[in-house]
Amino acid sequence: MIFLLDIVSLILKWSYAFVFLLILHTFLPLWKNIFIRIVALYTSSFISLCVIYANDLTNLLGALLGLAVYIAVFHRGSWVRKLTALLVFYPAVIAVNYLTDDIGSRIFFGYSGASSDLNEQWSTQTQLLSTSIFMVFQLLRLLFWIGAWLFLRKYLKRITASLTTRMWLVVDALMLPPFTAIFTIIYFMPNEIYISYPICVASLFSCFGCIYLVSYICGSIQTAYRAQELELKQSYYKDKLKDEERVRRIYHDMKNHLLLMEANIDNSREFAGSVQALKEQIASYENYYHTGNEFLDVIILHKSRLAQEKQIDFNAVIQFRDSTFIEPLDISTIFGNALDNAIAACEKLPATMRLITVKASRIRDMLIILVENSMQPDPLFDGSTTKKDAFLHGFGLTNIKAAAEKYGGECTVNHQEDKFILKVVIPVPQL
Repeated sequence: MIFLLDIVSLILKWSYAFVFLLILHTFLPLWKNIFIRIVALYTSSFISLCVIYANDLTNLLGALLGLAVYIAVFHRGSWVRKLTALLVFYPAVIAVNYLTDDIGSRIFFGYSGASSDLNEQWSTQTQLLSTSIFMVFQLLRLLFWIGAWLFLRKYLKRITASLTTRMWLVVDALMLPPFTAIFTIIYFMPNEIYISYPICVASLFSCFGCIYLVSYICGSIQTAYRAQELELKQSYYKDKLKDEERVRRIYHDMKNHLLLMEANIDNSREFAGSVQALKEQIASYENYYHTGNEFLDVIILHKSRLAQEKQIDFNAVIQFRDSTFIEPLDISTIFGNALDNAIAACEKLPATMRLITVKASRIRDMLIILVENSMQPDPLFDGSTTKKDAFLHGFGLTNIKAAAEKYGGECTVNHQEDKFILKVVIPVPQL
């Protein structure tokens, strides 16, 4: 009977380790290699199943260092997001394990009257009771994490790479109190004081509340982007309808213009003026870009007009038909931030030196995005933002890199004297 209960307990342990890994993976993706994922599951079991008792500094520190190394090695993402994962999930694991281990042991020793002396031999009935209580609390622990997964999964899936580094650090600062409290209360409080129980429960609420907060912020950012997308599209189509109407009027009057030019063929100055007037009337219509992605058309049109207002020579050659797997929010993150940075850099130069070139196309199984802009020569420039308000203008290179990494790609920057070059490479998924 004891052997059978041990088998059931082992199954519950591995199930618990798997559910914990699933929750952590949803928040912070694992590397895609199947061998790494198998090793990650095996490694995470030692951390998620760690035994925690009061005044247990060894296991408290061991679980902390183990989880930190595990997240750093097996999970993808920026360092600040990995720090958030550590601050969120460490208190949760410690609180759950401590509560189940401590309450279970109190029930066992209180009911059985057995001694805690390791040298004392327990009877078969006492061993059976110990194994049964252990199995029950393993089951409760598993049910808790399954419930947590069912409750948190919709919030975890909404968490994207939209947050800036400083926003993640604000979230980390909010998680420091429960992180510190759970560590100190378990280590410094005597065994007889039960005040650690409500603190453990409060830490769990703080951890899950942090996940909800991050999800809410990401959802708000996505909603703002969607509203901006709709506004830009509406403006785009209104302008396009106006231009279509203007072109029809120009076409209607074309014969009259040609007759006028024919009548004044000998007057080269008036002829040149008429030609110039026609060119100016259709110039704005020619500024429309057809990239193969409607949302990107809107972004490029908006940024090209902004560049034109600032007397920046803007050139774009974009074939982006194979980008359907990239979310509009990420397209906006990559192109919008890259072009905003390029325009800001060009504004510092004389009008005759302002130039932005955008190229994007598919080369074999890769989408290549190249944004070049002229800039002031600066041998100490490292590619980071030069804006005073880095918090409000934080949707820059960091988020471009995060958006590229989301699809298994990468972003690199390079500067050559008076030119800044940003290159994004994203693999096209195989259907």
